[in-house]
Amino acid sequence: MSYNPTRRMKLGAVVSNQEDTDTGLVRRHAHVRDLTRAAEEVGFDSVWLPDHFLFRTSDQAEGGQWEMFTQLAALAERTSRIALGSFVAAIPFRSPALLAKMADSLDEISDGRFILGLGAGWNELEFTAFGFPFDHLVPRFEEGLEIILPLLREGHVDYEGAYYSARDSVLRPRGPTPGGPPIWIGAKRPRMMRLVAQHAAAWSSVWHKSADEMPEARARLETACAEVGRDPKEIIFSAGTFTKLLAPNEKPPEEYSGKAGDVDDIVEFLRAFDEQGVRHITLIIENQDRATIERFGEVIRRLDTLG
Repeated sequence: MSYNPTRRMKLGAVVSNQEDTDTGLVRRHAHVRDLTRAAEEVGFDSVWLPDHFLFRTSDQAEGGQWEMFTQLAALAERTSRIALGSFVAAIPFRSPALLAKMADSLDEISDGRFILGLGAGWNELEFTAFGFPFDHLVPRFEEGLEIILPLLREGHVDYEGAYYSARDSVLRPRGPTPGGPPIWIGAKRPRMMRLVAQHAAAWSSVWHKSADEMPEARARLETACAEVGRDPKEIIFSAGTFTKLLAPNEKPPEEYSGKAGDVDDIVEFLRAFDEQGVRHITLIIENQDRATIERFGEVIRRLDTLG
């Protein structure tokens, strides 16, 4: 699932489906769909949607977003090559068995292009607003995996835990990917990193200001893998960062959490991640419109040319 099969570092774009809490702008599904199709056209390997319901800023300005799995299913029908992923699905938002069923259905709808990114969740506001318990998030995540993993990989689970249960649960029919869609886990702290080392096809590490942070990040992955006896090379090392492709004569912001610059600047910035062993870079691209995504195509072409 890449325009360039020799591309070492795959390129992903996070497409925002969230209201803008500053301006009140509502990003309609037509906009999300257009950006996703533009990303596919210019050569991105993957598009990701975040899994959130509600945000409230310190001054009580509110912003919500469309439900992620619903939109991913719609995007799967309007694309043909690009991988589509959850960035990341909070296990406590849905029963684990239902989440596995939804993931397998998306695997079917996308013809094997879905990536199941998983996390424990963190925004207490939306847990409370939508009636989900906010306690023991990591134990809930760990128990959720005890249901999701065997259901997707073997098609059956029988589990009773402190937080979740799935009695004689079966996935039928099955999507096209043997063992279900690949599971990527977002994690930072040691207990979650251990779960990455035990179970994940990839580690989604976020958010990084530059590739200078990669040696420390890789060391955390290697430590977790050593604890469970797994080769870290078996896990895709994915990093997330921010980019802002400046228009001609546009000045970069004084402070920025990633890289703001022209095509040359962004290419150099991303190549540094590649050189540090990152095999998938997930980008939040500022000024999300079709023109910006199309301009980013030049960055991708340059990266492919440079190798």
